[in-house]
Amino acid sequence: MRIRPVVVDALIAVALTTVAVLLGQESARQGWPELDAVGYALVALVNLPAVLRSKAPLTVLLLVHAVWTVYVTAGYWPVLNTFAPMLAVYTVASVRPTRVSLPCVVLMGAVWIYAGLLTEGAAMPAVVAQAIGFPLVIWRFGYTARRTAELARQLKREQDERARREVQQERGRIARELHDVVAHHMSVISVQAGLATFVFGSDPPTARSALGTIADTSGEALEELRRMLRVLRAEDGGDDDGAPGAPMPGLARLDEMVERVRAGGVPVELRVTGTPRPLAPGVELCAYRVAQEALTNVMKHAGGAGTTVELAYRRRHIEVSVTNDGEGVIPDKVRTGAGHGLIGMRERAKLYGGTISIGPLSEGGFAVRLTLPTSARAAAQGDDTTE
Repeated sequence: MRIRPVVVDALIAVALTTVAVLLGQESARQGWPELDAVGYALVALVNLPAVLRSKAPLTVLLLVHAVWTVYVTAGYWPVLNTFAPMLAVYTVASVRPTRVSLPCVVLMGAVWIYAGLLTEGAAMPAVVAQAIGFPLVIWRFGYTARRTAELARQLKREQDERARREVQQERGRIARELHDVVAHHMSVISVQAGLATFVFGSDPPTARSALGTIADTSGEALEELRRMLRVLRAEDGGDDDGAPGAPMPGLARLDEMVERVRAGGVPVELRVTGTPRPLAPGVELCAYRVAQEALTNVMKHAGGAGTTVELAYRRRHIEVSVTNDGEGVIPDKVRTGAGHGLIGMRERAKLYGGTISIGPLSEGGFAVRLTLPTSARAAAQGDDTTE
C-alpha cells in the first residue's frame, strides 16, 4: 500500500515534535532551564512545519532556522531542536540544485555555532567541527538522493523513448504486411472482376474462371489477415483460439502467386535457377513480399507487359528479380521511389541485410532486383545496404 507524501510528512512532524518534548524533560538534568509554555510553543514551531517540507522545502527551512535561533536566544537547551533543521537541510538538498542547498548548509552551521557561543563552557573547537560536519553529511545524503532520483527519471525517459520507437517499428511492420496483403490481393480481385464483367454474357466459362480466381484470392487474403491477427493477439497477450496458425508465405508459394497474376491477364513467366533449399522464414517472407509488391505494381501500371520473375539460389545468397518489357506501361502512374510499397520493399531488404534496386531499364521496361544473404555473417555485413 502506497502512503501519500503529505501523510508521511505529517507523521514525521508529529514524531519530531514528540521526541523533542520527551527529550525536553531532561533539560533540568542537563543544566538547562525547564521548558515552559513559551519553550513548548517554540519547540512546536520548530518541528511542526516539517509537514509542509515537500511542498515548500526552502520556506520550511528558513522558518525552522528562524524559530530555532529565537529558541536558542531564549536560553533553552539547543539540542532539543536540532533534528528538524537537519531534516530541512536534507529535504532542500534532495530537491534543489547545489547552488541553493549549500547556502542552507552554511545557515545551519552558523546557527549551530551561535548556540555554542551562548553556551557557557562550550568547547568551541568541537562545536565548530560539529557545525561543519553534521550539515555537510546531511547535505551529502540529500544530494545523493536527488542524483538518484534524476537518474531514475532519465532511465524512465529512455525506457519510454525505447518503447515508443519499438511501437513505431511494430506499427511499420504491421503496415507493410497489411499493404502487401491487401494491395496484391485486391489488385487481382479488381482485375478478375473487370474481366468477369466484360465477358459475362459472351464467354461464361471465362467469367466463371475469373469468379473462381476471385474466390480463391479473397480466401487467401482472409487467411493471411487472420494469421496476422492471431500473431498480434499472441504478442499482445490475448487469448488464441487454439487453431494452428497458417504458415507464413514463402518461396514455395511463389508459383501460386505467379499463376494467380497470370490468370489476371498479365503474361508472367517464373524461372528458378540453382538448387532450392530451406531458408530462414524471415528471408523467405521478405523475398516473397518483394516479388508480390513488384507484380502488384505490374498489374496496376503495366497490365499488358510481358513479365519475368526470376529466383536464383546462390551459395551464400538468393536473388529475386521481377522485370517487364514496358509494353502497356502507364507513365504517369510509374513511381521510382515515393510509393509506400517501394518504401516497404527497401525497408524489408535493409532489415535482412540485403540490397535492392528499383527503376527503369535502359532498353525499356522496369525491374526490381533483390539480393538477400542466406547466412548470418553475410546479413550482418550488409545490414545497412540498399540501393
